[in-house]
Amino acid sequence: MNVDIFGYLAAILTTAAFLPQLIKTLKTKKADDVSLTTLIMFIIGVLSWIIYGYKISSTPILIANLITLILNLLILASKLYFSKIFSQ
Repeated sequence: MNVDIFGYLAAILTTAAFLPQLIKTLKTKKADDVSLTTLIMFIIGVLSWIIYGYKISSTPILIANLITLILNLLILASKLYFSKIFSQ
C-alpha cells in the first residue's frame, strides 16, 4: 500500500475545510467572526509546512499547503477588505 494515499487524502480534506469559510465570507461580505490573530498564525504555520514539504520533497504536503495558503490569503484579504476599517 502506498503511504502517499494518506497524504493526498489528508491534503484534500484539510484544504477543502477552508472552502466553506471563504464562500461564507464572500457571500455575506463579513468576516467579523474570523480571528485575525488566528488567521495570521495559521498562515505562518502553513508557510512553515510549505518550507518543510519542499525540503523533504513531499508532494502531498507541498500541494495541500500551497492551496491552503491561497485560500487563507483570500480569507485574510476578504477580512481586511470587508472590515469596518477599510470600508469607510
